[in-house]
Amino acid sequence: MRIAEICRKTNETEITLSLNLDGKGEAQISTACGFLDHMLELFTKHAHFDLSIVCHGDTHVDYHHTVEDVAICLGKAFSDSLGDKRGIARYADKIIPMDEALILVAVDISGRDHLGYALDIPSYRVGDFDTELCEEFFKAFVREAKLTLHIRQFSGTNSHHIIEGAFKAFGRTLAEAVKIDPCFSDEIPSTKGVI
Repeated sequence: MRIAEICRKTNETEITLSLNLDGKGEAQISTACGFLDHMLELFTKHAHFDLSIVCHGDTHVDYHHTVEDVAICLGKAFSDSLGDKRGIARYADKIIPMDEALILVAVDISGRDHLGYALDIPSYRVGDFDTELCEEFFKAFVREAKLTLHIRQFSGTNSHHIIEGAFKAFGRTLAEAVKIDPCFSDEIPSTKGVI
């Protein structure tokens, strides 16, 4: 089983997180940010990962530290759970519709961190969630997971739908990229012999 557990405590947040890449899509998420909880539940369901997160953060300030630090922990857990990445597909992409929104996510589990982010979210907030934090989440995840991630919006006018489409596509894409290819299960998917 490809499982990782992360505990992280700072002056801004205290987080415990566990991730199972070979799960059933079960989520137990409690971050005190309802919209983030919803997006992570969608991500988990569509990735078929099991994800448990408890975060106590300085939400009396805003959600920035909570969102960023949860993504840091998730990215680290993702990287740790893959080990040497032997046998994984490595590359994947998905295009996901969410009503009027159409979102592409593509990934290369490359060992190099890069985010290509092109979501045009029309409103500043969804509920009490600052929509600019969506980009901050993906930046922090990519930095810790050490992978290349591209997120592109082809259409969309509803901010909730755009972000939801991104998280669903993110989950489906990562699920595909971490699948073990039975024909190459003992190989590192790189000519370098290491990722």
